[in-house]
Amino acid sequence: MGWAIALHGGAGVPLTLPPERRLPREAGLRHCLEVGIAALKAHKHPLDVVELVVRELENHPDFNAGRGSVLTTEGTIEMEASIMDGKTKKCGAVSGLSTLVNPISVARAVMEKTPHVYLAFDGAEAFAREQGFETVEQSYFVTPENIERLKQAKEANRVQVDYTQPDHTSHVDSRMGTVGCVAVDNEGNLASATSTGGLVNKMLGRIGDSPIIGAGTYANHLCAVSATGQGEAILRATAARDVAALMEFKGLSLKEAAAYVLEQLPPGTTGLVAVSSTGEIAMPFNTPGMFRAAASQDGYSEIAIWGSPLI
Repeated sequence: MGWAIALHGGAGVPLTLPPERRLPREAGLRHCLEVGIAALKAHKHPLDVVELVVRELENHPDFNAGRGSVLTTEGTIEMEASIMDGKTKKCGAVSGLSTLVNPISVARAVMEKTPHVYLAFDGAEAFAREQGFETVEQSYFVTPENIERLKQAKEANRVQVDYTQPDHTSHVDSRMGTVGCVAVDNEGNLASATSTGGLVNKMLGRIGDSPIIGAGTYANHLCAVSATGQGEAILRATAARDVAALMEFKGLSLKEAAAYVLEQLPPGTTGLVAVSSTGEIAMPFNTPGMFRAAASQDGYSEIAIWGSPLI
C-alpha cells in the first residue's frame, strides 16, 4: 500500500488545442500535481491534500472553477463544490456562490462547522462571510474571455459546446467540466473534492453534479472518485457512487468499476478520476480528451490531455 493522487481539469476537450490554450493548462496540471505530491509526502491527510489541490485549480484562470468560472445566461457567476472524507463519510457541499475565491474551502467548512451537508446561494454566501472566507467583486470572475464564451454560446443558441456534434472546432473553448482531486495516503485514508463554475449559458439556479454527493464526488473506505463533464448525465447515473458500489457489492477492481460506469454513460459526456485504498488509479473518459494528472508512491507519474485513458 502506498499513497496515490489523481486530479482533473475538465473533460470535453476538443481533439486539438492551440498552444496558447494547451500549455497554460498543462503547466497548471503539473503545478497542482507537484503540490499534491509534496503534501502526501509530508504526511498530510488526504482531506487536506484534495482541498489544497482544488484550491490551486480554483485559483488558475484557465480552468472552469473559482477564478476561471464560466457565466450563466445572465452573465453572472454561480460556483459550486463538494468534498468528502472516505473513512468517516463526512461531506460538505455548496452551490450558488458568486463572490467566494475558493468554494472548496467553504464546502469543507460546511462539513466541519455545521450540522448540514449542503448550503446554497444566499445561505451559503452568508455562512462563508461569517466564517471569514475571502470574497471578491464579481469582476474578478467576469473576464473578457468568459464574456466571449457566453457570447459564442448565445449565438449558437445552446448551453456550452457539445463535443459529440461533428461541427465542433478547436476555436471554441467552453471549458466544459470541472476540476477535482482524489487522494489516498499510506494508511489507506481516502478523500475526494470537486469544484466548478458550471456550464456556459446555463439557466440561473441550475445545479450540476459537482456539489452532489454520489454523483460528482464520493469517497468511502474503498475508493475516492471525482467526476467531470455534462452534469445532467453524471447526475442521472450517480456516477461516483456507482464506482464505489461496484467495488463494494460486486468485488470489481477500481479500474473495472470505473470502466463499467463510463460504458453506461452517453458518449462524449463524462470523465472521472479515482484512487483506491490500495493505491490503484483510474482516469477513464468518453470525451475526446480530459485534462488529467496522476502520481503514486511507486514512481508512476502522468500528465495528459488526450491519448488512451487509464482503464
